[in-house]
Amino acid sequence: MWREWMNILSGWSTTAIIGRLAIATVMGTIIGIDRGLKRRGAGIKTHALVCLGSALVMLTSQYMMIQFDHQADLARLGAQVISGVGFLGVGTILVTEKQRIKGLTTAAGLWTCACVGLAIGIGFVEGAVYALIFIALVLRILNRFDLFLQKHAKVFDLYLELEDGKSIEFFLQKMRDHNVKTEIIETRKMQDPWKYASMVISLEMDRFGKRADLIKEIRELDYVHYVEEM
Repeated sequence: MWREWMNILSGWSTTAIIGRLAIATVMGTIIGIDRGLKRRGAGIKTHALVCLGSALVMLTSQYMMIQFDHQADLARLGAQVISGVGFLGVGTILVTEKQRIKGLTTAAGLWTCACVGLAIGIGFVEGAVYALIFIALVLRILNRFDLFLQKHAKVFDLYLELEDGKSIEFFLQKMRDHNVKTEIIETRKMQDPWKYASMVISLEMDRFGKRADLIKEIRELDYVHYVEEM
């Protein structure tokens, strides 16, 4: 039954055209569910439309090839989709005021969603289904593994709000006393005396297992008013 449906969808008929567009919409929706649940900029509707549009592009390429006696280049329109979706993905990447980058996974998901749509549009539905399984594994299982690595990494970034500009030197000396390498990403000294100096800094510990204790000790420093791990 599975092979029979794959053969039908890889052919050229009304059933194949409708079936490919429907499957592209469903797969785009499934990929977008993960982003939608996390309230990212590109959610279910965006992913569904990208996948559907990509499928339509490949259907158009196949139609042109059939209509013009196989003289059309099937890869040309698809290549434009792959490069064009890159610009759409860039719009989902944001750099916050704390120098935190957000949206990379969403941008990568949009690009992958376009590739899945192209595969469905040309009739390679079986490959798109297998790709969807791996995409789901990446978004679910590897996401947990990625969070585990981030939690236990020796290198991590902190956003700090300090008492004043002089506190920055005190903090850097404290890190040197703990054999922690530091790299300041950004500092901002407030003009208002009632506000604090802020800093985004990258820390590299000499060994694993000290991260939680180090952050706890930083929070207890008198001149540190706020600490956020990035």
